[in-house]
Amino acid sequence: MRYLWIFAVLFVAACTPKPSLDDAKLSDRTLNLEEFFEGDLIAYGQFQDVLGTVRRRFEVQIDGEWDGQTLTLTEDFMYEDGSTEQRIWSLQKTSDTTWKGTAPGVIGIATGEERGDTFNWTYTIDLPVPAADGTVDTLRVTFDDWMWLLSEDRLLNIAYIKRFGVDIGKVIITFGKS
Repeated sequence: MRYLWIFAVLFVAACTPKPSLDDAKLSDRTLNLEEFFEGDLIAYGQFQDVLGTVRRRFEVQIDGEWDGQTLTLTEDFMYEDGSTEQRIWSLQKTSDTTWKGTAPGVIGIATGEERGDTFNWTYTIDLPVPAADGTVDTLRVTFDDWMWLLSEDRLLNIAYIKRFGVDIGKVIITFGKS
């Protein structure tokens, strides 16, 4: 009976609708990724499992540099348990609205599209995950990031995370310019 309940929860979670670039626009803002992420930013976020339980919280200091072709994002994560992590993204604009990028741990190429105030960014990554014994394991997951420009200096990000095609949780982050 217990496994049936778990299967039912996972099935419902997998069927939960996600955002779309075709969703009705709620503002007339236009997100320009290279402008928003250039300079110093700070972000606050948390990971929630598929049942909604908050499993991890963090703060991220971000240094963004745009050289006209490449947007480099140096992200320094500080987790509530005291652990840290750095991820450096290298993003290239491939058209007026599309991007591709890489970062250590990312499998292949991340891809994204801007439309109005929204940006969708998808990638697969070997994500470092702390184990109960203090070691760090990696978990291969797929991120489906959705970002919405809330104001000139605020961005909301909800990332839906899957493993083997099944939702396992989401990350909610707010970005702000320093």
